[in-house]
Amino acid sequence: MKITLAYIEEPPFGWTATDGSATGADIDLATVVLRTLGVTQITPCLTTFAELLPGVAAGRWDLNVPLFVTPERMSQVDFSLPVWAIGDGLLVRVGNPMSLTGYGAVAARRDARLAVITGQVQHQAAKSGGVHDDQIVLFDAQGEAIEALLAGHVDAYASTALGNRVVAQRVGLQRVEAVAVTPSAHEAGTSAGCPMPMGAFSFRKGNAALRDAFNRALRAYLGSAEHRRRMAAFGLTAAEIDPIVDHRT
Repeated sequence: MKITLAYIEEPPFGWTATDGSATGADIDLATVVLRTLGVTQITPCLTTFAELLPGVAAGRWDLNVPLFVTPERMSQVDFSLPVWAIGDGLLVRVGNPMSLTGYGAVAARRDARLAVITGQVQHQAAKSGGVHDDQIVLFDAQGEAIEALLAGHVDAYASTALGNRVVAQRVGLQRVEAVAVTPSAHEAGTSAGCPMPMGAFSFRKGNAALRDAFNRALRAYLGSAEHRRRMAAFGLTAAEIDPIVDHRT
């Protein structure tokens, strides 16, 4: 059995290693689950965030790495069980010269510019938090947004709090720092019964056989000692895992 898994460059969830292989927390999780289903060949497919949903919906690949579950996205694809719960965060230049502590702080500084990846939930979360359209600068990929931040073209980059902590370590703590956003500031993507937005793998509607088999294996694996150990290697802790284990049905 062969499966194609689409991913994007967004550490620690997924990225292309120096040897050209795909790695990351979400790719590791998908690999473990798919192997239990008897999948013998897993082909990673690097794409952009904007192409994830259209690509899987059109059958260009079999599943996507996790992204936040929203009603709009649920109308386009089928989601697996949630696999992590993560709040938003801002990446800013070291010293946080504009004192940007959340979306409200960005909105209050009309000269502040916020980088967001096109189509990600942080765009709507920022607008819900009061950030004006003319303050938001859209990018297609994380690398482009971070380059703009380092060059001073934008003042902050909105993504997941966990992702930004990892990026800060990679870019260098002498250059950037990560700032967590309070949960109340990002209502978009929040799931009932869980105070934090949750992410899940996605499948083409009509591909219920793969989705259901994947969910059965996922349900047995999530929260296990092995799962926690493997995710810890990528920086995911009980803070990101416990909410989805408690929410699991």
